[in-house]
Amino acid sequence: MTVDDSSFTNLKGMIMMSVTLKAMKREDHAKSATKKLRKSGQVPSVVYGKEKESKSIAVDGMELMKTVRDEGKNAIISLNIEGEAPVNVMLHEYQTDKIKGQVIHADFFVLNMEQEMDTAVPVRLIGEPENGVVQQPLFEVQVRAKPTDIPSEITIDISTHSIGDIVSVAEIPKSAAYQVLEDKDTVIASILAPNTNADMEGTEETSAEPEFTGEAQTDANAD
Repeated sequence: MTVDDSSFTNLKGMIMMSVTLKAMKREDHAKSATKKLRKSGQVPSVVYGKEKESKSIAVDGMELMKTVRDEGKNAIISLNIEGEAPVNVMLHEYQTDKIKGQVIHADFFVLNMEQEMDTAVPVRLIGEPENGVVQQPLFEVQVRAKPTDIPSEITIDISTHSIGDIVSVAEIPKSAAYQVLEDKDTVIASILAPNTNADMEGTEETSAEPEFTGEAQTDANAD
């Protein structure tokens, strides 16, 4: 990483703020009970951490999705389990129903706020290139940081780029708060010559990102 803050590459690193999510304890693991929970809009979940006992809980599915969409998948969540003191967690992974697209199971990891952790941070391109079409194969980079120092996203201004240019990890500015773990030569995006006039009308030709991101798995039988 060789480019400083004065370069055309811009870093957006908002501090992760804690948001509250209520949870109830889940003691009945029978399939009938799990099915009833999901039917009521609850997501069967597990919360765990290093040297922490795993607990079965359930959270409101709509509230969980709203939290991730509004705050990002790396949001620090103050999980308020009934009858217990709130605990800081992060959504580790989730499972979805491949037919309905609904979240059917979630795993939450208990955070040590003083310990660094590795996580994926979204990369968003801003601006338009001087010419050409944008192809972005990489939408996330791995970052190591303490929970409160994890940026919500990294933005890169591509307005000075043109056909033939490549945007690589090397163009992400250094930060004292976190370390980017990807190889500096890893390609984030390329500016290509358009194939048709239609391509010129919309300069960005990127794959659509999923609205609800994470280490998703699909398993209709998850409990």
